[in-house]
Amino acid sequence: MADDIRRVVALGASNLTRGLQAVVAAARAAWGPGVEIVAALGHGRAYGVESAFLARRLPAILDSGLWRHLETAPPAPTRALVTDVGNEILYGIPVERLLGWVDEAMGRLERHTGDIVIAGLPLDSIRSLSPSRYRAFRAVFAPSCRMRLHVVQERAELVNAGLAELAAAHRVPLFQLEPSWYGIDPIHIKPALWRTAWPKILGVEPAGGRSAMEAVRLYLMRPERQWLCDVEQVTPQEGTRLRGGGRVWLY
Repeated sequence: MADDIRRVVALGASNLTRGLQAVVAAARAAWGPGVEIVAALGHGRAYGVESAFLARRLPAILDSGLWRHLETAPPAPTRALVTDVGNEILYGIPVERLLGWVDEAMGRLERHTGDIVIAGLPLDSIRSLSPSRYRAFRAVFAPSCRMRLHVVQERAELVNAGLAELAAAHRVPLFQLEPSWYGIDPIHIKPALWRTAWPKILGVEPAGGRSAMEAVRLYLMRPERQWLCDVEQVTPQEGTRLRGGGRVWLY
């Protein structure tokens, strides 16, 4: 086991994509410059189905190269984050199927670590949605969705309850997201609070300082596999080294 390396495996969607630098900075501050971040993320990312946002498509998290990476990487102390569950609701995926995909991801992670955190849904924010706010949100982030607000809210409650059951079954914590982290946008953490929220979810102290250049670099990183305007792009992941310390693999 590589005692000088600490690994963070992060699964998620838009929140994780935009807050990745906060995760990197907090992990680096907690575990040193040798930390490794292995992530499967992306706007609209889903656990069990291909997802699309604007002109970009991404494979399902379960179909990503992250799992191959974990099977071949040297053993290291690892903390895993399972976040941003629920995009599948707007894609019309049944709750039971969605939770089955999360359960599958949990089982795969347990081959490498028992230190896993599941993040719940921002239920307070979702419950408080007005029909007009919901329609505006849906038009931007899921224009093909025609599901009524009350159905989305009911399914969100069921998904969150299912995540609590999965957390209990796998004997891992379910992190309850704080209502104050959300504003007009009901499911995306406020940018000003990324450096507060992500260390809490990761379970470490907040890191001081922020590198805007590093944040942009991480945001613009290409994943191993994506489609832009239906043209496939494959970018081998060799572990991008960051000037502040640490390496990142993106799937």
